[in-house]
Order: sequence, then C-alpha cells, then structure tokens
Amino acid sequence: MTHSIVIAVDGTAASGKGTLAKRLARHFGFPHLDSGALYRLTALAVLEVKGDPKDPDTAVKGARAIDLNRAGDPKIRSDVVGKAASDVAAIPAVRAALLDFQRNFLLHPPGGSDGAVMDGRDIGTVICPDAAAKLFVDAEPAIRAHRRWLELQGLGLTRDESAVLAEINARDQADRTRPVSPLVQAADAALLDTTHLDIDAAFAAALALVEPKVERALKARPRG
Repeated sequence: MTHSIVIAVDGTAASGKGTLAKRLARHFGFPHLDSGALYRLTALAVLEVKGDPKDPDTAVKGARAIDLNRAGDPKIRSDVVGKAASDVAAIPAVRAALLDFQRNFLLHPPGGSDGAVMDGRDIGTVICPDAAAKLFVDAEPAIRAHRRWLELQGLGLTRDESAVLAEINARDQADRTRPVSPLVQAADAALLDTTHLDIDAAFAAALALVEPKVERALKARPRG
C-alpha cells in the first residue's frame, strides 16, 4: 500500500499501545496518529447532537464531521465516549468513511517524513497490512483496568475500579467479536505483553522489536 515506513501498533484498551506509539514516533522522528481518536471523535460528534451511536446514518455523519483539533479534548477519553466509540467502530460505513483518511496519512506522512506511526485495533490487519513493523500490545485485564482508573483520576473523573474492569472486559469482548475488522493479532505482528512492565521497560522492549525492521526498511527504500 505504501512506500513510507509504517509502524503499526495494535492492541487492547489501556494496554499502553498509545503511549508506546507516541514514544516510537518521537524516537524515529515520524508523525503519529491515534486511530482510536478518530472513532472517539466520531462518537463525540454523535453524542453532542444527542444521536444514537448505533445508528449508521448518524454515525457516518459524525465521522464526516470530526474535528482533529479536538483530539486532545479530555471529553473523548471518558467512558461514555469510549463505549460509543466501540459502537460506531462496529458500523462498516463508518470504518469505510475513515479508511481513506488513515491510509492517506500513512501514504503521505505530514512534513514529508520517511514514515509514520499509527496505533489502533486494525492497523496491521486492515489499514496497512504491509507495514514495515507491527506490534500487538496486551496486558492482563485487571492491570489495564487499574491503568485506566488512574488515567480517569488524572482527568478528574471519579470511578469505581471494579466498574472500570467490567467495562474493559466488555470492550474486549465487543472489539474481538465485531463482524467488521475485529481486534486480532496480525500473523506477522510481535506480541508485547506489558502486564509487568513500566512504561520505560515497555518502550525498551518495543524498540528492540521494531528498530531492526525499521532500519531494514529505510535501507531498502527507493531513493530519488
């Protein structure tokens, strides 16, 4: 699909994939896109007009109305928006509406960069199956729930940790069983289990898995 050097980082909710993707992007000097933010922005657009995230027409309108300038809005990290994002992501027309956006980002990385990093749930399987390097990041549900609980606390949102765990498990089930682009580890993706790793150790492990593939791809890339 692309001659740019793509690092695809897929994985479960709160596994650390987003943080790792950002750090990998900084390390290589590549632009980064969180594909999950696109679905969260779509969900937010639907919820703000009091629409139903499961309604295809409303969800597609939301996908076409997303504002990337709001990607840093704490609202999109709320559990309500996260649940709605899972709903809109299961709609084929929404995924189709966002597919071209994501692939164009990878084909033509901003700033003329040699490559790009994208994280999500179907980057290495659907968005860019020929990515130079692929990671699948996971961790035990209880650990991921605790991380999400801490993240919510940092946003000033008070939640019961057991409720967050229930939502993590429900999200996993929905992501893995949806009929369109389910969450699955690509056959050629390296598995990185972050259960017992802090972010620095996880990044070191991710870099060890990714860097040799990126270096080979850069050397093999046509010039001129």
